[in-house]
Amino acid sequence: MLKIKNLRKKFIKYNAKKKPEEFYADNGISFSVKDGEILGVLGPNGAGKTTLLRMIAGILEPTEGEIDFDKLTYQKNEIEIKKNIAYLSGNTKIYNTLSTYELLKMCAEIYEVPKDKQEKRIEEIVDILNMKSFLYNKIGNLSTGQTQRVNIARCLIHDPKYYILDEVTSGLDIISSQIILDFIKNEKKRGKIILYSTHYMEEAENICDNVVMINKGIVIKEGTPEQIRKDTKTTNLRDAFFALIGGVSNEE
Repeated sequence: MLKIKNLRKKFIKYNAKKKPEEFYADNGISFSVKDGEILGVLGPNGAGKTTLLRMIAGILEPTEGEIDFDKLTYQKNEIEIKKNIAYLSGNTKIYNTLSTYELLKMCAEIYEVPKDKQEKRIEEIVDILNMKSFLYNKIGNLSTGQTQRVNIARCLIHDPKYYILDEVTSGLDIISSQIILDFIKNEKKRGKIILYSTHYMEEAENICDNVVMINKGIVIKEGTPEQIRKDTKTTNLRDAFFALIGGVSNEE
């Protein structure tokens, strides 16, 4: 189980008079995710989603709060935790001059996958993400959807337990998006813990067991999609979100 307790991240920004001001991108966020569960992290741009996921992935250090991976913490078990994490954002850059196969081979070495198991693992991933047709093509020549599948593939090479996925289907065509969503569903069946941030509320309703809605750095609602729709007397998560914040606002 992944447990997040009272997580906060403070930054400094400068106001119109160029004076520094403190603000919290995330302010007291708590939730938990069970094995074999997909948790949707939903909210508008600037809500604090990416900051939250980067803290959980060990990229940013929280100002306050606790992150517990099956009773392991970054303070005592950082290397062990990171060996079991796959973190991916929609704008992750990869080596354009390498082929898909060369990148996967390199990642297998980095994650210390046993040499006698590397080829089999690469074959499994290529089959899962339907990448045979461009396995030996240079990444720089691939489409956006193909490149994102390669990005996911490099995260799979070490068979992680925890997936932290930030807007991974953003801007993709319907076929590539569906391949990625099917993959996520299959990893859930294997008992993996998946955090899934998306702008697409319909996607979240389709694949998420539970949802955490964030606005202005705080959790405004948590529960199953069905529970949230029922509590807000709406028929979809998009309308539920607007009901919770009191409608559309022009405030940034």
